[in-house]
Amino acid sequence: MKLEIARGLFLVAALGVASLAAAAWQEPAPQVLSAQADACPMPAKARAQIQFQPDHNLPLLLLSLSRVLIPLG
Repeated sequence: MKLEIARGLFLVAALGVASLAAAAWQEPAPQVLSAQADACPMPAKARAQIQFQPDHNLPLLLLSLSRVLIPLG
């Protein structure tokens, strides 16, 4: 097979793959979301507020992570 024919076939195959990829490309379209009748969205103020409690083991964890093991011998 001549080099020119192989280049032409490769170019046609590459353009075919690129055109198939472009045809299959789907981007999400902007649309309006509507609430269903049986599902009512919860207002932001009604959401549960999570209170974080401080963990008293944190200084111990930081101390243990900051230690470096020194190899003996």
